[in-house]
Amino acid sequence: MTRQWRRFAAIVPALVLAVFASPSAALAWEPSKPIEFVIPAGTGGGADQMARLISGLAEKHKLSPQPLIAVNKAGGAGAEGFLHVKGKKGDTHTIIITLSNLFTTPLHTGVPFNWKDLTPVARLALDRFILWVNAETPYKTAKEYMAVVKERSGGDRMKMAGTGSAQEDQIITIQVEQALGSKFTYVPFKGGGEVCVNLVGKHVDSTVNNPIECVSHWKAGRVRPLAVFDPERIPDAEWKDIPTVKEALGLDVSYNMLRGIFGPPDMPKDAAAWYQGFLKKVMDTPEFKDYLAKGALKAAYSTGPEYVKWLEEAEQLHKDLMAKGGLLKK
Repeated sequence: MTRQWRRFAAIVPALVLAVFASPSAALAWEPSKPIEFVIPAGTGGGADQMARLISGLAEKHKLSPQPLIAVNKAGGAGAEGFLHVKGKKGDTHTIIITLSNLFTTPLHTGVPFNWKDLTPVARLALDRFILWVNAETPYKTAKEYMAVVKERSGGDRMKMAGTGSAQEDQIITIQVEQALGSKFTYVPFKGGGEVCVNLVGKHVDSTVNNPIECVSHWKAGRVRPLAVFDPERIPDAEWKDIPTVKEALGLDVSYNMLRGIFGPPDMPKDAAAWYQGFLKKVMDTPEFKDYLAKGALKAAYSTGPEYVKWLEEAEQLHKDLMAKGGLLKK
C-alpha cells in the first residue's frame, strides 16, 4: 500500500465519525416535554395575562415543540412560586414570569429567596401604573380626588386597593401619602384582576393598577384613569391624554414594574439560550406587539449582563423605597 493510501485509510474512520456525529452535535437543545410556566400571582392580573398570552402564541405560531402550561402560585405574595422554582435546580422545563415582587417579597418577609437564586433569562417589558377611580364617582382629576383623600385622612379614610402587601402598589401608595401628607386605608388583593373588579364593584375607592389590568373596564366605561406614574405620558394614541402624576399633582413619583422571565438555579446555558430565542420570537409576533400597545407596556427586551445589571439596580431601588416606606423586614 502506498504512503498516500495509508494516510487516506487512517483518516477515513475519523471522517465517517464526523459525518454521523455532526447531525446530533448540531442539534441545539429544545424542550422534550411540556414546560411548567409558573405565575407568582393570582389570575387575571398583568403577569397572568402575559404568561397565558405567551403560552397561546407559542401554540398558535408553533414556536415551541412542547406546550407551555401556565400555573398560578400566588401564595405568600409570590413566595410560593419563587420557592417552587428555586427548588428545581438544573431543571430545563420550568420557567417563571416575574413582577417586582421578585424584590419586594424577600425584602419584606425575609423568605429565604433572592433573584440571584434563579437563572435570569430575559426581561420582556416594563409595566406602568395608573391611578384609577370608579367612573361613577365625581372625581374628574387626580387633584380633586386627592383633596378628598386628605380631608378624610384622619378618620374614615379612602380605600386604596392593590396587589399584595408591601409590593409595588403599596410602595406607590406610600410614596403618594408621604408626598401629600395624606393617608389611605390600603386593601391588598391576590391579583390585579381582582383589584380592578373590586373598584368596579365600589368596594374600594381607588387603585394603582397596571393599565392592562383595568383596560377592559375602562373601555366599558366602568373606571376612570386620573394619572400615570411615569415621567412621560403614555405615547399610545388611546392613552396619551392621561396626565402624568407630575402634571396632575406636581409629584415626582414614578414607578415601572418588571415583566421578566427566569429559570431554576443552574439552568444549563443551552436551555436558557433556547428560551431567549423563543421569547424574542414571541415578542416579534403582531399579537404580542398589539398586546403591549393596548396595555401601555414598554417593550424592553434584555438578556445577559445587561439584564443582570438592571436587576442589581432595581433591587437597590426597592430597598431604598421600602426603607423609606417602613416596609423592610425588621
